[in-house]
Amino acid sequence: MIALVNVSKQYGDHLLLEDSSMQINPGEKIGLVGPNGAGKTTIFRLILGLESPDAGEISKPQKLTIGYFSQDVGDLAGTTAVDYVLQSCGRIAELAQEIKKYEEKFQEVATNPPPADEWDKMLQRFGDLQDEYAQLGGHTLEYQAREILAGLGIGEDQADLPLETFSGGRKMRIALAAILALKPDVLLMDEPTNYLDVESIIWLEGWLKNFKGAILMTCHDREFMNNIVNRIISLENHELVSYSGNYDFYEKEKALRRTQLQAAFERQQQKLAKEEEFIARFAARASHAAQVQSRVKKIEKIERITLPPEEKVIQFSFADPPRSGNDVLKIENLAKNYGEHQVFSGVNALVRRLDKVALVGVNGAGKSTLLKIINQVLPPTSGTCTLGAKVDIGYFGQLSLEILKADHTVLEEAQRFLPNTNEGTLRNLLAAFLFTGDDGEKKVKVLSGGEKSRLVLATILARPVNFLILDEPTNHLDLKSREILLATLQKFQGTVLFVSHDRHFCRQLATRVFEISAGKMQIYEGDYNYYLSKTKHRVHY
Repeated sequence: MIALVNVSKQYGDHLLLEDSSMQINPGEKIGLVGPNGAGKTTIFRLILGLESPDAGEISKPQKLTIGYFSQDVGDLAGTTAVDYVLQSCGRIAELAQEIKKYEEKFQEVATNPPPADEWDKMLQRFGDLQDEYAQLGGHTLEYQAREILAGLGIGEDQADLPLETFSGGRKMRIALAAILALKPDVLLMDEPTNYLDVESIIWLEGWLKNFKGAILMTCHDREFMNNIVNRIISLENHELVSYSGNYDFYEKEKALRRTQLQAAFERQQQKLAKEEEFIARFAARASHAAQVQSRVKKIEKIERITLPPEEKVIQFSFADPPRSGNDVLKIENLAKNYGEHQVFSGVNALVRRLDKVALVGVNGAGKSTLLKIINQVLPPTSGTCTLGAKVDIGYFGQLSLEILKADHTVLEEAQRFLPNTNEGTLRNLLAAFLFTGDDGEKKVKVLSGGEKSRLVLATILARPVNFLILDEPTNHLDLKSREILLATLQKFQGTVLFVSHDRHFCRQLATRVFEISAGKMQIYEGDYNYYLSKTKHRVHY
C-alpha cells in the first residue's frame, strides 16, 4: 500500500536515513521506534509528501486517504469542537457543505422557481449528493463525532463550546478526534497518548484495535504499544529494521540480534587476525609468496561485519538519601475549594517510609492540586498536611519545565539548581542524562520537551532528598528513558508519591494506590494490579 524503497535523507551533515526501505500493508498496525532525533517525524513527512527523499522513492495509491495526527495542531479557533471534527471529515464534510448550499438555494427559489429543466438538474444533483452522503455514513456522522469526543474526554457538555475556550492539551484531543472521525485508509500518529488520562487512553486503545485501516505510530506508552501493534519498525543506525511482533517482542528480538551480531563479529575478528598474522609472518618469504597473495585476496573479499553504536540511554544511580522518620506524610481532613467548586474534602492518608504511592483519578479529580498542597505551592481550604521528621522533598510538577530560564545554557541551569556542585561533577551528571559534549552549552529555549524534562529530573534526582513527589515525570520521555527512570525509582531508598498515566510505569512501581474520585480519597493497600482487581467493575484511571 505504502512503500519506501531505498530512501536516503539528511539535513546538512546530519544523516537520518541511508538506502532504507519499509512497507505498510493494508490493516497492519505498526509501531515506529527509535531515539529522539533519529528521524521518526521525518518518516511521517516523507509519507505525506511534505518532504522529498534525497534518493530512493516513495509509492502510494493516488486515492489513498491518510490521516495524520501530530503534536503541532496549530491554533484551533473559529468554530465549536464538534463542528471542527465534522469539518475535518474529508468527502463527507464536502458533501454536507454542498447539500447545505442546495437547501439554501431551494429556499431562495421557492417563490420564484427556475425553468423546469434547470429545476430538474438541481433536484437530480441534490438527490445524488444525498445518496452519496448516506452511503458514506453522513447521517450518523455527528453522533459518531460526539461519541469520539466523549471517548477522548470532551463530554457532551463541552462538545458545542467554542475552540477558544479549550486549553492546549484539550485542543490536542479535539484534533485527534477529527483524525479518527475521518476514518482514513492509513492513520499516522505521532504520540497520540500525550495529554490523555488513562480513561481516554483505554478508550483510544479499544478504538484503534477495532480500526480496519493501517496504523503507523510513535508512542512512549509501552502498554498501549503492546496492546495495539503487530509489527515494529525501528530506526537503527540510519536504517529501517522490521520486527514481527509488539514492543516486548521487539526488545527481546533486538537484544538477541545484537548478541548474535556481536558473536559473529568476534568470530570474524579472530579469523581475520589469524590471516593477518600469517601474512605478516610469511610476507618476506619467496617460498610462501603465492599463499600470502591468496590470503590477501581472501581478506579483501570478506564483507566486514560492523557493530552499530549502542543506543544512548540515561545512566544514573541515586546516592543513598538521608533516612527520614517512619511516618513521611500525614494528611488529615484535607479540603480544597476554588470559589464554590469543591475539588475534594475529608481527605485522610498516611504515607510511610519507602512507600511508592500511585495517586490516580480522572483528569480534574484534583491529583495535581493535592501534590501542590503537599509541596506548599497551594494552600488548603481546610485540614492539614504534615511532613514527618527529617523529610526532604524533591518535587517535579506539571509546570516544572516552565521554571527553566530560556536564555540560560543547560550547564548554567544545572549550576542554578545545584550551586554547591563543581562543574566537573555537573558535567558528569548532565552526561548521565544524555547532555554530552557541547550539549551543556545549548540554550534552554532550543531544547525539546524531552530534553527539558531530563534536565529538570537531573537537578531533582541529584539532590539528597528522601521524599520524591512526581507529577507525570514520564511526559516527553522516550521509552528507553522511561525504563531507566522506572528502574532508578524502583531502587530508590526513599519514599515516592507519583501521578502517571503510564499503566506499565504504575504496575512496575506502585506498592500502594491512593484514588481520588468524586471529591473523596480511597486507599488501596496493595500494588497497581491489586487496585485493578478491586475496581475491575469500573473503567480504570
